[in-house]
Amino acid sequence: MSQPVIVSAVRTAIATSFKGSLVNTPPEVLATTILQEAVRRSGVEVADIDDVIFAESHYGGGDMARYAASASGMSTVPGQAVNRHCAGSLTAVANAAAQIGSGAEKVVVGGGVQSLSMTPLMNWRIPGPTLEFEEKWIPPTHVETPEAPGRDMSITVGWNTAQSVGISREEMDAWAFRSHQRAIGAIDRGAFVEEIVPLKIKGLDDALIEFSVDEHPRRDSTLEKLASLKVLHPEIEGFSITAGNSSGTNDAAAALTLADADFARAGGLKVLGSVKAWATAAVEPKDTGLGAVKVIGKVLDRAGLAPGDVTLWEINEAFASVPIAACREYGLDEDLVNIYGSGCSLGHPIAASGARMLTTLVYELGRRGGGIGVAAMCAGGGQGGAVVIEV
Repeated sequence: MSQPVIVSAVRTAIATSFKGSLVNTPPEVLATTILQEAVRRSGVEVADIDDVIFAESHYGGGDMARYAASASGMSTVPGQAVNRHCAGSLTAVANAAAQIGSGAEKVVVGGGVQSLSMTPLMNWRIPGPTLEFEEKWIPPTHVETPEAPGRDMSITVGWNTAQSVGISREEMDAWAFRSHQRAIGAIDRGAFVEEIVPLKIKGLDDALIEFSVDEHPRRDSTLEKLASLKVLHPEIEGFSITAGNSSGTNDAAAALTLADADFARAGGLKVLGSVKAWATAAVEPKDTGLGAVKVIGKVLDRAGLAPGDVTLWEINEAFASVPIAACREYGLDEDLVNIYGSGCSLGHPIAASGARMLTTLVYELGRRGGGIGVAAMCAGGGQGGAVVIEV
């Protein structure tokens, strides 16, 4: 196979949906901005770009990648949309790597965009003789059962994972608190500055502002505050999932430009790292959170690696129970997992999270002089996705 290498990686800052800085910024704007910056930083000529692959979730159709390409004046560049919900942009990057690895393409941009603030609601007709419509949040990812509700991931992912592995609320709250501490520490040290593209946007008062700092982490978070939060389902005995040990709802975009290693070398492009392996996995929908656990073993096997070979991990905190379960399964050092926070603190802009995780790994591994990074996450309907990179 041809070797896919990373020649740029970039993301926006992450906003809190519905009340944050990007509440009135359409996803098309986020996608266009992030594509333009990914291409600019890569040093690749537009004429050499073979494809753009962007993940999108909850938009009910369209093709954000092609929209961004055409809006950027890249009319010769095609675009495709992928949807694996939470793992969507990991799949976009994996597909880009596969197209390059096959020898069919030389340069592909992979990433994802999410604006929950601007997500349209879909109306589905209620079955029956009348034409009544019921408003639903998203189309289903799996057959709904009592243990796997279609639109309540606090049960399907958070609670079921905690129950399966035996994770206490205290453990989840402690993980979430540490996530906030790590994210705030990273922001204060400027750890994200290099990877974030500042956005010039109109705020709620219509004034032009620059948005360049993740706004979801809470500086005032404490273990006591997390412990005081009400559980999301008090009617379920022992239920331990709260808003505090869950991920946020967020808006953001992220993208990586991948190129064939020989093409990058011949063109004098700066190589930030390489994509070593990728994988997807599936479990029962009620065990969706464990999809992240299962796929880690699969992707490590494909890469010929053991857990101890990995320098840094990004395991998305869809709920705090997910990375805790993965750490237990593989004996991971928690000090190497989500070192700058994750979903509980930075937030979880669904279709952009995977590319955000990879971008953070690229820059941090570079600062450390290199190493292996693994990004893994669960995804709707009982899935998992993972990508291994080397810097």
